[in-house]
Amino acid sequence: MYDVKAKPKQESLSLYKKHEKIYSRPIWGRFTALRTIGVVVLLGLYYVMAWVRINGQQAILFDLQNRKFHVLWFTFWPQDFIYMSLLLLAAALTLFFFTALAGRLWCGFACPQTVWTEIFIWMERLVEGHDRKQKKLDQGPHDLHWWSVKTAKHTLWLLFAFWTGLTFVGYFTPIRDLIGRMWTWQWGGWETFWVFFYGLATYGNAGFLREQICFYMCPYARFQSVMFDKDTMIVTYDKKRGEPRGRRRRDERPAWLGDCVDCHKCVQVCPTGIDIRNGLQYQCIGCGSCADACDDVMKKLGYPTGLVRFSSQRIMDEAGHTRIIRPRVLFYGTLLTIVLGLLGYSALFRMPLRLEAIRDRNVLYREGPGGRIENVFTLKVANMDDKPHRFVISVSGLPDAMLGTHEVAVAAGAVETVPVRLSVNGSRMNPGSAPFWWYVQALDNPTLQARRESRFLVPVTQP
Repeated sequence: MYDVKAKPKQESLSLYKKHEKIYSRPIWGRFTALRTIGVVVLLGLYYVMAWVRINGQQAILFDLQNRKFHVLWFTFWPQDFIYMSLLLLAAALTLFFFTALAGRLWCGFACPQTVWTEIFIWMERLVEGHDRKQKKLDQGPHDLHWWSVKTAKHTLWLLFAFWTGLTFVGYFTPIRDLIGRMWTWQWGGWETFWVFFYGLATYGNAGFLREQICFYMCPYARFQSVMFDKDTMIVTYDKKRGEPRGRRRRDERPAWLGDCVDCHKCVQVCPTGIDIRNGLQYQCIGCGSCADACDDVMKKLGYPTGLVRFSSQRIMDEAGHTRIIRPRVLFYGTLLTIVLGLLGYSALFRMPLRLEAIRDRNVLYREGPGGRIENVFTLKVANMDDKPHRFVISVSGLPDAMLGTHEVAVAAGAVETVPVRLSVNGSRMNPGSAPFWWYVQALDNPTLQARRESRFLVPVTQP
């Protein structure tokens, strides 16, 4: 009988999936080789460039205290913020361009999260072994062996993470000086904070969160589909060739089965734990590990490779040809070319000298002896070079002009304010305002020069 007093059974639905560690199986292939090369090159540049010196100066140093930024042979100042804007714009357009062309190449081969996760996984395999040994260790008893292996792994992780944080701060404080002061613990508060903050962030993100960063924190995974179309090259599974799936012996190829042997090796090697056979998923970072694993199985069976490969939906669905040249690719490519051209031209022909001319608004003009008219200006000479210079000041466009100040010395990265009295023969000038040019030129480097247009005021009524 039905019990009217019985309470209905309540079901709970969790909004968040419990995190389960992914034990990715190691694989080797062409895409894995490319990713390994990317890891070595990118991390090599990160850890080595902090030690490279050019002309006695650290090659890359963002000296916030002195407000100057050394990048290879160039020195930039806060006034050069336009270059940073162009660089960020070029980086965004590069991401859009390659995403529209070839999917998530950035995520799979160059993203810092991917790069540092790869090196942490390598260290984990070095200490704990491959995926099966890791899983067996985690599911086994927490005995002395477990504690010794885990301690060794986390010690290695922490040391590498600390070196990562130290290198990061070394791009803002000269790294040789930073390490020299480390042994006597003479770091400043901000230096200490950022070394440990960046190091612990690397330790947590690459050691523990890993694919969770891509799933829940990275916005790129969410809006990538906006830049995709049927011609975008992505990692995809050829259903027409692979279905229906089924296991078989190595020497068999049943006519009623597709080429997929349902070995799940593509899932086992995936760093995000997805099944590429289920179609395009936002969790896929486009690393190509599944393609390497599938090709390895196909070779062993004597089947053609490419069951899982980089291809486009147009080829898979319509058996057509991928259109590389298309409107969105042309749009992103054109914008990227323009921005890179502007950035390269402005950087190569950048003049590390700026001049500003400000009129004295308290006294517009003065009438001096001999019919001369005098205007007072304040010149601001900014020397953005990495060494001091002495500059000569001159004018053009005014007849019989005389200057009260002709030279000024400006230190490297400094701005000198120079009051200048400029007088002309009033009888040779028309009443009103007359345009002219200010010039400053380095005495030791004639190519280092700047000019600024201004106007000279002449009274309407001449004496």
